[in-house]
Order: sequence, then C-alpha cells, then structure tokens
Amino acid sequence: MTVTTPQPRTTIPAPAPSVRPRTPDAAEDAGWLELTEAVREAGQYPTRAEAERITRTVLTALGGHVTGDERVAMAQALPREAGRLIASQIPAPHPLTAREFVDSVAARIEGSTPATARWHVSSVLSVLSTHLGETLTTNVLTQLPQGYALLFGRAELATAA
Repeated sequence: MTVTTPQPRTTIPAPAPSVRPRTPDAAEDAGWLELTEAVREAGQYPTRAEAERITRTVLTALGGHVTGDERVAMAQALPREAGRLIASQIPAPHPLTAREFVDSVAARIEGSTPATARWHVSSVLSVLSTHLGETLTTNVLTQLPQGYALLFGRAELATAA
C-alpha cells in the first residue's frame, strides 16, 4: 500500500490585469452618435439602433460606388466609423444607377421593398450631405450616375451648356 503525504496548497497568482483594449475617443463616439441620431430623426426611426443598422447598410452600399479622391475626402469628413464603412468597400466594377442602388439596398435589408429602401437611402444620404458640405457633396454627385442627387436631398445636377 502506498501512502501519500498531503502537500501544502500552492496558489497560482492571477495574471496581472492587462491593458484595456483601446476604445474610441469620446469625440469619435460622439460623431457617430450624432450622425446616427440625425438619421434617426430624418428617417423617423423609433430607435437609434434601427437608425444605426440602416446607416451601416447604406454607407456600406455607397462605399463601393464612390472612388478616388472623393472617397478619401468622404472618409475623412465623416466620423471615423462612417468613414471606415465607406473606405473598406471594394470599388464596384460599374456604377449602379440610382434605382439599381436603391434596389441593392432593398436586397440587404430583410423585408424591405424598393419604396422603403428609397426612404432609408434618402434618410441616410440627406444627412450625409449635411455632414459632407456643399462642395464635397457636389464632387461626389458628379462621380455618380444621374438620379443620385435626389437621394442626397438635392435637385438633380445639370450640365452647363
């Protein structure tokens, strides 16, 4: 028969608390919250969470259709999260018409129809236009096919004769 003698318990020290992961600055959060709150009001969404979901969907869809300097300028002019959503998209092989763009957003939102998708797109893009300012919005619109200006809450651009 084997006899064992009890050994004193050893405690393993808990690891030192690690450095907290970096969280966005309050200003970054405030910019995103301000943007989504403006979309909530414009779209008359019942919650900020719904407005945030719609904003993410529309910005992600738009990100592939704005390219070059305008895309960079948009990403810099918007709150960091919105800029990241725009800049992280792969450029589309060909630009969608405004109607096709709205239809593509409708396909991304469960239960959405073209009419409700147009409401969502217009709610987000009209707020986006305010954040971007007149000049940058005009530059973005010159890059997109005809019909997008109305989605941004503006009259359609006319070419000078």
